[in-house]
Amino acid sequence: MAKLVSKTYGDALFELAVEQKKLDAISEEAVCVRELLKENAELIKLLNLPKLSVEEKVSVTETIFKGRVSEEMTGFLVTIVEKGRYNEIDDIFGYFDSKVKEYKNIGVVTVTSAAELNKAQREKIEARLLATTGYASLEVKYGVDASLIGGMVIRIGDRVADSSIKTRLSNLSKNLLKVSLS
Repeated sequence: MAKLVSKTYGDALFELAVEQKKLDAISEEAVCVRELLKENAELIKLLNLPKLSVEEKVSVTETIFKGRVSEEMTGFLVTIVEKGRYNEIDDIFGYFDSKVKEYKNIGVVTVTSAAELNKAQREKIEARLLATTGYASLEVKYGVDASLIGGMVIRIGDRVADSSIKTRLSNLSKNLLKVSLS
């Protein structure tokens, strides 16, 4: 259900941004509002108070955001409050962000290696990924997991390329267990 809500509202915001030709501006505002709400969890707690009427919640939302973000974003936030979907706002903005990246042909990649990669290694990986994936640009997050022993794991969406020694050893172990000695 939560995915349906985030998709529905995220698609609506995306379509509004494209239609108004304000995709970059609204995307930037969405990031800022999302961060603001993460830093100020009390606002969501306030919106969850059953004693506050919907009109009061809308008034609080307008007071906080009107004049600080675009009319489109303020209207969107008011709609979310009116529909009682403020608990899903982080998921909505997350979906919206992924939709914007898809539209702009930006690939989101996670690279996990056994040791920290230097700048030259990172540049080589990014160049190779750009050449093989067809994305216009990449947003790469690097991580270190010493349990990989060596090699790396690259995730792009739901695709995984695992060249770690840990996985190779695991596969070798499974294959050896299948061997029967006669």
